[in-house]
Amino acid sequence: MTTLTCRSCGAPLARSFVDLGRTPLANSYVPPHAAGAPDPTFPLHARICDACLLVQVEAVRPPEDIFGEYAYFSSYSSSWVAHAKRFCEDATRRFGLSGSSLVVEVASNDGYLLRHFLAAGVPVLGIEPAANVAEAAKALGIPVEVRFFGREAAADLVATGRAADLVVANNVLAHVPDLNDFVAGLARALKPSGVLSVEFPHLLNLVREVQFDTIYHEHYCYFSLLAVERAFARHGLRVFDVETLPTHGGSLRVLACRADGAPRAEEPGLARVRAMERDAGLDRVEAYAGFQAKVDAVRDALLAFLRRARAEGRKVAAYGAAAKGNTLLNYCGIGTDLVEYVVDLNPHKQGRLLPGSHLPVHAPSRLAETRPDYVLVLPWNIAAEITSSMAHVRGWGGRFVVAVPTTRILD
Repeated sequence: MTTLTCRSCGAPLARSFVDLGRTPLANSYVPPHAAGAPDPTFPLHARICDACLLVQVEAVRPPEDIFGEYAYFSSYSSSWVAHAKRFCEDATRRFGLSGSSLVVEVASNDGYLLRHFLAAGVPVLGIEPAANVAEAAKALGIPVEVRFFGREAAADLVATGRAADLVVANNVLAHVPDLNDFVAGLARALKPSGVLSVEFPHLLNLVREVQFDTIYHEHYCYFSLLAVERAFARHGLRVFDVETLPTHGGSLRVLACRADGAPRAEEPGLARVRAMERDAGLDRVEAYAGFQAKVDAVRDALLAFLRRARAEGRKVAAYGAAAKGNTLLNYCGIGTDLVEYVVDLNPHKQGRLLPGSHLPVHAPSRLAETRPDYVLVLPWNIAAEITSSMAHVRGWGGRFVVAVPTTRILD
């Protein structure tokens, strides 16, 4: 058997964090004509590195197969777009960005963030591997290079005079199988005085809130600040500030600079999050034990609720054809016998089937047409946004339900 090694430090990976069995790729939505064919499945087993404490899954498919064409468009979440706009405004003031600056966003998606810098007169460049998503950004006038990012892409930027004053990498650090190549590229793309801003879901919240559904093949790594600082330091990046964010169930925004560049003082947020992780035991491998049992308890509670609803003759639909929902549904073994369908605002997902569970994806108007008794909110991280936009569900007595960290009916 091949020995798995840590994609950050290279140490052997022998310790299990959670084993979610075999599942399809979370964003491999199924066209209706393929409904009768079994979906390809792959092991989804997260392990933790005893040496650097990075939680990670094995790369089962090359990134080109996953991200060459992508179904996720960031702009369909209004709260996420508003979050990006606030960041752009704050970063422009804090780092003195102007018409002579350059902001480079790695995994720029559909332009949800760069459009705000562009509107403020700050030059921008997106790097995005998914051509279909990049086209949406280009339609907004945002220059985008369609390619994967790493050392080579960064070297090309520098060679063509496009080293960045600010590099933004939101929710992409987890998506790269070659972590060292990616981080080395981030460092190389910066001017000596440049700043790197990286956002990612915080492992601390994943552990505390049993957010196991955020684990899927497209997310190769699950980060603590501790693991990020070690990976960054290996490539000449120094973290100088950290912010805690409510996005994606609790995230960190890490600000870093080149270790050999302009000096930046450490801000209080860095010490605060370091202490938070230390107090939670994230600097000790023993703190990660017992997660599998917590995951199984979430599964059992959701299945008990759905089976009870079925026995009572209640109809259940779901909202949000999200990747996290696919992990949840597949690990629980949920299909159309327990949940009739799912609705989603994204037209690129409508008319398809969810991978594995084969729940049909409809437009949100389907809820009013069928009036389910319960709506299971799969992207629980934006439950407030969803329940507000779908408030009319309560008009016929419908109730909203979430499953993580435990199954509960929302008020």
